[in-house]
This record gives sequence, C-alpha cells and structure tokens, in this order.
Amino acid sequence: MPQRVALIVNPTAGKGAGQALGDETRGRLRAAGVDVVEASGRSWTESRERAEAALQAGVDALVVVGGDGLVHLGVNLVAGSTTPIGVVAAGTGNDFARNLGLPVRDAAGAVDVVTGGAVRTIDAGRATGPNGDTKWFAGVLGAGFDAVVTARAARMRWPRGQMRYNLAVLRELPFFKPIPYVVELDGRRIDTRAMLVAVANTPSFGGGMLVCPEADPTDGLLDVLIVRAISVPAFLRVFPSVYRGAHVSHEAVEIHRAARVRLTADSIRSQADGEPFTELPLEIEVVPRALGVLTRATAGRMDSDEFHTGLQ
Repeated sequence: MPQRVALIVNPTAGKGAGQALGDETRGRLRAAGVDVVEASGRSWTESRERAEAALQAGVDALVVVGGDGLVHLGVNLVAGSTTPIGVVAAGTGNDFARNLGLPVRDAAGAVDVVTGGAVRTIDAGRATGPNGDTKWFAGVLGAGFDAVVTARAARMRWPRGQMRYNLAVLRELPFFKPIPYVVELDGRRIDTRAMLVAVANTPSFGGGMLVCPEADPTDGLLDVLIVRAISVPAFLRVFPSVYRGAHVSHEAVEIHRAARVRLTADSIRSQADGEPFTELPLEIEVVPRALGVLTRATAGRMDSDEFHTGLQ
C-alpha cells in the first residue's frame, strides 16, 4: 500500500461529480492511513506545478480524481518514471479507466485499488511536434477530423457529455475536406487522402468510441487507424458503428500496427487523449512499460490476456 500520495482533483469533472468524489477519495485514503499531499490548484497549470513539487519531494503514487483530461495530465507527470498513477474516474467518458477495467465513478472501489491493488506496467505513446514539444499519451492520439471536432466540443457549453461531441461532429462535417497525409509506419510510407488518422495505445477515446478495437497497451506496438476520403453521407452512416468497433469492416477504413509513426500533413492539428496538442508533422513512438498504473491485477507487467479480460 502506498504510504504517501499526491492528490489532484478536478471538481468540475462529470458535471460536478468530481468535487464529491474527490472529497470521498481524500477521506477514504486518510482513513486507510495514507498521507495525502494536496496537489490540486485553481488552474491546470497550478495543479501541474504543485504535483511536480510533490513528486520531486517524494510520494509513492500520484492519484487523480477526474476525467480523461486529468488522467492525461497525470500521465504526463509520471510516464517514464517509477511513480505509478492511481485513477478515480469521475468524468463523462472515462475511457482510460474503462479500458483498464478500473472502477468508474466509484470512490470506494477506486481507493480499494489504490490501497490494496498492485502496480502494473503498460506501454505509453510519446509524440514530438515540429518545435520539439513532447507529449505522452496513454490512449489515442488523433490528427484530422477528430482534432477539429475535439476543439469545437471544447468551445461548446451545451450540451454536456457525449452529445456535445456528437453535435460537434454534425457542425464540423459539412465544412471538412479530406486531407492529404503522408503516414510512415516503421519506415514504410503511405500516401493517402483521409478524413483522419488515429494512433492508438488503447482501444477507445471520446466516451467509448472503439477506434482501434484490438489496440493493446501491453504489446509494444501502436495501432494506426486511417479513414480514407469518403462522402459526408457515407461518413454519417459509418460513424455510429465506431461505438461497436464495427467500422473496421468498412472499405474506407484500414488499421496498421507499428512501433514508430510519422504523420505529415499541412496545417493540421492533433489531439492526444482528447487534449489539444500541436500541428503536424509528428514523430510518434511507443515506449514499452513506460507507465505504472495501480490496478486490481497482480504486480508486474499486465499481459495481453489480462488487459483484454479487464475490458470485459
């Protein structure tokens, strides 16, 4: 059991559920005898700075209470280090927690995992932009239509939840044009016109969209989805099937696997785990066993069978 943890809470996560779940998490951790170092700030920047100070001073784990955006912040704080992350999923989509079989909107269950579970190591993606900016991602990095939609959804105040993303799709799609991409997979070049390219470490993002249903964060590879140019009506027909992973059978969809990916396109921005990143080109690589996660599983590296069991 970790003796000392840094805690970041996003009180606005999950339509305000983050505050109550954060209070419960804090209380349960302290009742279990864990020394809790408060790292929550009034802004993303302040939370990151306070967490960095706590990590530098020494903690056994970083615990985040929030949605996938806060998980993404936590991953960028601890990936590549020996400090694991514990997740109390309090957001709307909670893809990271669902992909790893962690409790969702259940502070008691999540604290039991933090205090009584074990550290499992999984792969993480690392992306470097044209200016040398580097960002880790645990789930999915996308460049194209998804990044445009993510940016639109972030500006919207209504509706909440998954419907906000769906509405952003409908608003952006009539104006979106297929993009000429160069996709390099372990040195193999693909020139294509596509709606989007997604690089996945885990199967889903955006609240359950199974963009790469077979993506496995324990196999040392990234799954790369390419949706080639299709008409707006065709896109609208295939889009709902992404929640079942059935889109992979469409003739315009292809999925590849690679350890290193380079994406090139003009004036196209990217998103990582639903958070805006930078323009292309991007150099992306998988870093095996880069991220420790507090889970229910036995200590060590989570293997493929255990990961897919967690998804069920």
